[in-house]
Amino acid sequence: MTPPEIPETLETLRRVFGYDAFRDGQREIIDHVVGGGDALVLMPTGGGKSLCYQIPALVRKGTGVVISPLIALMQDQVDALRTAGVRAGFLNSTQDIDERRVVEAEFAAGELDLLYLAPERLRLGATVELLDRGDVSLFAIDEAHCVSQWGHDFRPDYLMLSGLHERWPDVPRIALTATATEATRREIAARLRLEDARHFVASFDRPNIQYRIEPKTDAKRQLLRLLQTEHKGDAGIVYCLSRNSVEKHAAFLTENGIEALPYHAGLDARTRAANQARFLREDGLVIVATIAFGMGIDKPDVRFVAHLDLPKSVEGYYQETGRAGRDGLPSTAWLAYGLQDVVNLRKMIDGGEGDAAHRRRQAQHLDAMLALCETVECRRVRLLDYFGQSGEPCGNCDTCLNPPETWDATVAAQKVLSVIVRLDRERRQKFGAGHIIDILLGKKSAKVIQFDHDSLKPFGVGADLREAEWRGVIRQLLAQGLVAVESDHGTLVQTDASGDVLRGERKVMMRREPERAATKAAKTAKAAKAPIDLPEEAVPVFERLRAWRAATAKEQGVPAYVIFHDATLREIATALPSSLAELGRVNGVGENKLAKYGEQVLETLAAPE
Repeated sequence: MTPPEIPETLETLRRVFGYDAFRDGQREIIDHVVGGGDALVLMPTGGGKSLCYQIPALVRKGTGVVISPLIALMQDQVDALRTAGVRAGFLNSTQDIDERRVVEAEFAAGELDLLYLAPERLRLGATVELLDRGDVSLFAIDEAHCVSQWGHDFRPDYLMLSGLHERWPDVPRIALTATATEATRREIAARLRLEDARHFVASFDRPNIQYRIEPKTDAKRQLLRLLQTEHKGDAGIVYCLSRNSVEKHAAFLTENGIEALPYHAGLDARTRAANQARFLREDGLVIVATIAFGMGIDKPDVRFVAHLDLPKSVEGYYQETGRAGRDGLPSTAWLAYGLQDVVNLRKMIDGGEGDAAHRRRQAQHLDAMLALCETVECRRVRLLDYFGQSGEPCGNCDTCLNPPETWDATVAAQKVLSVIVRLDRERRQKFGAGHIIDILLGKKSAKVIQFDHDSLKPFGVGADLREAEWRGVIRQLLAQGLVAVESDHGTLVQTDASGDVLRGERKVMMRREPERAATKAAKTAKAAKAPIDLPEEAVPVFERLRAWRAATAKEQGVPAYVIFHDATLREIATALPSSLAELGRVNGVGENKLAKYGEQVLETLAAPE
């Protein structure tokens, strides 16, 4: 009996990349593009977006052209493909003229399977002429959300990509992103002239990521505790809002025995590139960065992403947290946020550039992010809902593991609003949250005495709550739109909805602030610790394989994951293959890697402990 014929796409997946089956959604997308169809693909980070254009580029006649904004990462992407036996190259501003000429000649001669380009290169007539001289099999537009004003990373260079279809009408296009609401998706389709493209929307669920959000008390110490108790020796990313905060937290972690590198736009280009390269190539490093870092980071073993400041949007938060656990192994997305974060972002929006419509969009993004932070429901369900998908409580986020208490905070809200109203009406004055809390607690601070605010009727009416609880009340009033921030001075004022609360016509429910956030967070972490450990006997084998991989990667000047992912090494350490044929059956070991590294892996396995 003749065995069934293996489709060319699946055969390519096995031969080149070493995987026996496509992930959910990949096969349908790949078949559609191989057949010449246009596609708009939404797939979460780590979901396997790259294969959706790489395999069609290998199967179709000609060269797949990938437009990507990630100049600093193109070298690593190309190195990874070449290691797998794919003929890949790139053209960007980091190359000298001789390097560019070699790649251009390879493309024109049909000797490349994939060519990576930065979008700004398409402004150059020479690039367009080069593409005309070669045979383009497809255009892949990566990080397609960059074209959308609704997205969180708009880049004008992407707008010109709408012209691809006009100049090369018979070449299929595939636009890909990990983050897009329905509004963003519609805009991407319109701006890239993909109105007739087929849309593929994979699940946004990343079940291996544990989402945790906790009140910010002492961000440095909270972060240090997370890393020391749960992620010792792990690679991770810490996001901060400002350059100064990045520097301070990187230094703090290093002083406390955790090797951390800073990354922000204020560093010179050489330092940024060196720090990024070290993070990608070395095991166990922490990078502390502004959001300038991370798009397209292909490091699969990032075990945690921590935010020390409130992200401006759910899209940004999801994109950034998605850089954890690309290998599918359990990882943590941790955020500490507080009242001042909300105040600062409200001020930034109100006082920022752009027209009223732009500020309104930013406010909508922030409202959605605050709703995620303050929800008493499953974080994962809330995230999926934001992207128009449904889900069941995950049992693995902080609100599932330790369901928060809710309480009727109507009276507390009325007390806060009463202070704000009396200061405004009786004294024609406005103050920030700290001063209002001092009045509620009956504290005779220097400012309270200076302005005679201890004579106000509400002075001392808030003794029933702790200071941290009052900060939580005001934070949640801001989140619910019952209090607003004036952009000039950060003072608190009423909103149109405040009167309903003061008159008792609106009930205000809130999350109760935990008495000891640290203890609760530690309990959550303990309950959620995922079973990713290897069998005890496999651990030393895995470590030997990691050491071999690190030495090999250093010798070749490539990131360790370009050789093999951790997941592949774990499978090897557990299966203990004794022949090349057995090793070739391990996920992630394609033909080229088997030929290049197979004997070395078997020797490493056979080496005495």
